[in-house]
Amino acid sequence: MAVQQRIVVVMPAYNAARTLEQTYHDIPHDIVDHVILVDDVSRDETVTIARQLGLEVVPHIQNRGYGGNQKTCYLESLRAGADVVVMLHPDYQYDSTCIPALIAPILAGECDMMLGSRLLRTPGETGNPALEGGMPIWKYVANRFLTICENRVFGLRLSECHTGFRAYNRRLIETVPFLLNSDDFVFDTEMIAQAVLYGFRIGEIAVPTRYFAEASSVNFRRSVVYGLATLRVLLRVLLHRSGLRRVPQFSRHLADVISPHHSAAILGERK
Repeated sequence: MAVQQRIVVVMPAYNAARTLEQTYHDIPHDIVDHVILVDDVSRDETVTIARQLGLEVVPHIQNRGYGGNQKTCYLESLRAGADVVVMLHPDYQYDSTCIPALIAPILAGECDMMLGSRLLRTPGETGNPALEGGMPIWKYVANRFLTICENRVFGLRLSECHTGFRAYNRRLIETVPFLLNSDDFVFDTEMIAQAVLYGFRIGEIAVPTRYFAEASSVNFRRSVVYGLATLRVLLRVLLHRSGLRRVPQFSRHLADVISPHHSAAILGERK
């Protein structure tokens, strides 16, 4: 008989008060065991609403950025004994009812990391799901260009590498040294790079997405900075693979970089 796996949803939050409740209520709570919200010093009622909903809330003492927020999310998910970790933005942009389909390949032992792609068509679907969902054309073009570059370097055939709806198994999270990654948006790209270089299997499913005023979105200037940072990650991967430069974030393990005063609670026995 298969052992039931513990599913933990983590939400990296910043000013998500207007959309948090909708996102939370759409989560399939019959299969999700625990929800953790990490607040990155929101200036609205995000923390208050999260506590009223009964979420475990971890408020940062100072703003750490999107990547820094995820670092806390994954540390807390390990501490909570997660077997599968789902990262879900609380801005209602991604459809959280898709969680069962997202994690199914992980539960079946077929994948270690799953991405919810906004650019992938569902069976029988026509047209462009991302543009029809409201993705700006300039963002779509940039997404496709960067994804093509990443696929070439990583040896993958993904439709999108820049989704904020992801799932990981515990073995991946407790192996890759994600604490060495950026505190900015390029953290997501570094996680894919680490998954590839450490030999983990990556899959994807199509997920609908919503663009509206309250949904978080990176402006054009920040997108340019993000795009350049993504290309720098690819360069580091190429240098590391060639042996010209040994990159610690692609060669060390989480146990090597985490404090020994915390490793037992985070990497030790599960709850």
